[in-house]
Amino acid sequence: MPVTTGMKGEGFYDEHSAPQLAAIAAVLPWLEDALGTMEWADREGPIVLADFGCSEGRNSIVAAKRLLAVIRARTTRPVQTVHCDLPTNNFNQLFANLFPAGGPSRVEPNVYSACVGGSMFDQLLPPGTASVAMTFNAIGYLDRKPQVPMTDYILPMGPGRPRSGVQVTREARQAYADQARDDLARFFLARARELVAGGKLLVASFGSGAPYRCSDGIYDVVNDALLDLVAARRIPRNAYEAIVFPVYFRTEEELVEPVVGAGSAAEKMYRLDRVGSTESPVPFNERLRENGDVKAYARDYTSFLRAFTEPILRLTLSGLPNLDGLFTELYAQIESRLAADPEGYALHYVQVAALFTRV
Repeated sequence: MPVTTGMKGEGFYDEHSAPQLAAIAAVLPWLEDALGTMEWADREGPIVLADFGCSEGRNSIVAAKRLLAVIRARTTRPVQTVHCDLPTNNFNQLFANLFPAGGPSRVEPNVYSACVGGSMFDQLLPPGTASVAMTFNAIGYLDRKPQVPMTDYILPMGPGRPRSGVQVTREARQAYADQARDDLARFFLARARELVAGGKLLVASFGSGAPYRCSDGIYDVVNDALLDLVAARRIPRNAYEAIVFPVYFRTEEELVEPVVGAGSAAEKMYRLDRVGSTESPVPFNERLRENGDVKAYARDYTSFLRAFTEPILRLTLSGLPNLDGLFTELYAQIESRLAADPEGYALHYVQVAALFTRV
């Protein structure tokens, strides 16, 4: 059983992923600077630029266009952009974004766009064809759920603030950490097969730093709202106990370990150029500070988290009746909790990122 079908579709993710776009903007200059020194003229054929985890495409296309501007300043070679995601992704919206009605037949002259459906933990492109590969946030989603019980909380990282009776066992934490490590190693090996020598790989994702984790707040409010519905007998307790978000928030060290660790899977395949963490701005946080409109803040925050939590919840709770009505109640309860306690559920968008060169 897949752990997710992707993001919430029909343009919902595009409309409510401004925080993710801000996070992309914070690290994309790393790749822009790197492309400014790459050698293009001595190679033939198209320059292939691939994004893994493109979702509905708005953010992916913004990133690709920025990199195209750097490439075009240095070479007129044809460029192919490849946007990759799960087969269940909303590719219809992606194509609509790439080729809007009444717009040009391609993103730019001499630029050719393609989409690939598949798991980013597998090889998706022909060997030695990609000059640039990037992924933002998608690498935080695991390929599968470890078979360990978790009944008191919905995320293997545990809650962001202490909660009575909540315990994520050491066994569960370790199982998810091991799964995250193995998935990331597979990702690096797959990209190593696809990249040309000297090609660049930018890996960025929500993560963990000091003093905050990106998971704090988000999963606390979802967990509390789910328990509200359990208390109201809208969700059976055993259904709640089956909910685990297969998401892992890595540290800087965990992000680069498959490449730099002694005896690691991708050792000697890459050179680590740069690694770091940032807390990127969250638009609805900034608006709250400016205007104090708690209702608007709660509405925007709820839509942001619904875009990536609802598909996972739909898979887990698929056996319950009237899911549409249930989710209307759930996200209304989340919005109510956010309006009542914005500080308690505050989102700190911690991102970890690393830039590599294929050797």
